[in-house]
Amino acid sequence: MEKKKVCYIISHINKSLGFEWTAASLQDEFELHFVLLGEKNTALAQFLTAHNITCHTITYTNKKDLPRAIIQVWRYLVVTKPAVVHTHLIDASLIGLTAAFFAGIATRIYTRHHSDYHIVYAPNGIKYDRWCNALATHIVAISAAVAQILETKEGVSPEKISLIHHGFNLTYFEQPEKNTVQQLQLRYNTAGKYPVIGVIARQTAFKGIHHIIAAFARLLPNYPNALLILANATGEFKPTLTQLLNTHVPPQNRCEIIFEPHIAELYALFDVHVHVPVSATCEAFGQTYVEALAARVPSVFTLSGVAPEFIVHEHNALVVPFDEVDSISEAIKRILTDSELRNKIAENGNNDVHKHFTLTKMTQKLIQLYNQN
Repeated sequence: MEKKKVCYIISHINKSLGFEWTAASLQDEFELHFVLLGEKNTALAQFLTAHNITCHTITYTNKKDLPRAIIQVWRYLVVTKPAVVHTHLIDASLIGLTAAFFAGIATRIYTRHHSDYHIVYAPNGIKYDRWCNALATHIVAISAAVAQILETKEGVSPEKISLIHHGFNLTYFEQPEKNTVQQLQLRYNTAGKYPVIGVIARQTAFKGIHHIIAAFARLLPNYPNALLILANATGEFKPTLTQLLNTHVPPQNRCEIIFEPHIAELYALFDVHVHVPVSATCEAFGQTYVEALAARVPSVFTLSGVAPEFIVHEHNALVVPFDEVDSISEAIKRILTDSELRNKIAENGNNDVHKHFTLTKMTQKLIQLYNQN
């Protein structure tokens, strides 16, 4: 029996474990095609090629390239004739959904990877969301918060929305490679440092990293050898954060990482993980919530994105109010000084992500969605 042809269209992704896992898990069920918009020869393109998954790259820089990219994607879709087009990220969705519409593709899906970002921070982007919402026949909401934004703020019919959480290869985070952990310890100079406070978040204002820096500074009198690791240290808020670090955190107590591909081993360096976005809806999902708990790292969270759906205070993490530096600092201290609490939330957190965020759960829902028509 001939497999149904599904075409993924993705923009500006170099390396992505999530897309690698998705591709590998769906490969036996569908004839997969990937159209990658951005640079050539990315890590994702290399992975797909190595796994015999059709991959086509279209060079794309920014929205000035939109017309050309739409035509090129349209040509690809007319030739390959997929039954389903599924787009990810805003540029890919603008290009892919438009091209798929004019190519006559009946099933046009996009995954909404942002929540109310355009509404709150970048109103010029609202028109892009409206365009994608109109052209898509189905929209994947990655959290209940995203589904609510689509329904209540953007007027999308609930029948058009499917709630599908990200799925993870949880074993990857549970079994970091020991030699790589040792290499990262040397690279990031964690020897003799305690506690190591870890943050994995792009440096944009709504991630709350400025609050973490302030909370960390308050720990230093009691923990002079503490180390703050800020990973994914790029973004428009970086100059502000750099100024805060220079003012409040000595160089020997901080480490910034632009990109670390060995994410499981990076989590293994942390004594405490902190993720404190500044509102309930600024985070669309928050993969770091799941990753840290899968890695059994005791964590301090605010409830944003997917967190309200499964995070429970003192059960699988410590929950703090939005924008409260004192609460963040005190929660970190509780984890460091209460071994029973620390062990409980680490174990419960790992158990809970296995209940909600397995790769199998996500794959089954995607298969069901693709086979609707």
